[in-house]
Amino acid sequence: MNKILNVNNNTVTTGIALLVARAGIAALMLTHGIPKLMLLVSGAPIQFPAVMGLSASVSLGLAVFSEVVCSIFILLGLGTRLATIPLIVTMMIAALFIHAADPIAIKESALHYLLVYVFLLIAGSGKYSLDFLLSRSSKVSIAEKPQSPTPSFAVINS
Repeated sequence: MNKILNVNNNTVTTGIALLVARAGIAALMLTHGIPKLMLLVSGAPIQFPAVMGLSASVSLGLAVFSEVVCSIFILLGLGTRLATIPLIVTMMIAALFIHAADPIAIKESALHYLLVYVFLLIAGSGKYSLDFLLSRSSKVSIAEKPQSPTPSFAVINS
């Protein structure tokens, strides 16, 4: 019972939780993005909502970029915080523009995705990510890099 109520943040469990959140949300979003990608490359007439003055093909291209490309980055944990920004915008557009007149039950999916992306924007990718590996390797290479001597200035009296 003590372990269940424990509120201490353990870096291992936090890292695992962020990995599960990242991988889960990315995999679920890919199920929405891949059909849009297939529509985009099929050559068929594009049946997609035009949003905020953008054409249907531009709107679809931006949705594919965020839902496929950014989801892959989130899945890998590479540039996670940056990759969440297009997805946050896409989910806000889905909830506030595309489904504006729909009941909350229809908007709920976009709002759930939005909530997780905001969480990942704040929390980052965690310990089990390429972001973490790259940040560790850059810290090691900086620490191993020999420091050049500080230049000194000589004062010459004439």
